Amino acid sequence: MEDTDATYVAFVEAAWQRHLRLAILLTGDRHRGEDLLQDCLVRIYERWRRLARADDPHAYLRRMLVNNNVSLWRRLRRERLVADPPDAADRSADRHPDTELLREALRALAPRQRAVVVLRHYEDLPETEIAAILGCSVGTVKSQNARALAKLRAALRTPIFERNR
Repeated sequence: MEDTDATYVAFVEAAWQRHLRLAILLTGDRHRGEDLLQDCLVRIYERWRRLARADDPHAYLRRMLVNNNVSLWRRLRRERLVADPPDAADRSADRHPDTELLREALRALAPRQRAVVVLRHYEDLPETEIAAILGCSVGTVKSQNARALAKLRAALRTPIFERNR
């Protein structure tokens, strides 16, 4: 049991930052990304004996992040009305304007399109692997990627981004 726990701890330590960045990009928010990653890691721990023998537990975690994010989005997509909006910290001083513009453009994408863009261009996964993770065809991945990139280009048509073209 201790050996199993030690391999799990080593897995988490090796993968935390990489998968945290992916979770943040998928959710569009650091706190929701941390929650998503922690939930997935708890579920992985419950299955760790079987997964430790698998070829790539990182791929399993990546797929869990995408699937759980889509499931969460489906549950929470209905608007919830509240009397007073929650207080939010002002993080504007911490962020570069271009980074914030890109994050907003990513948040505006549909969850599946965001997942395709993040997995394809951030994780640098091939289209066949993305199709397997999302449970769709390679053609769907290609069309979702093309549509998402077109939306991102339209959203990012600002002088700073036009210079780089």
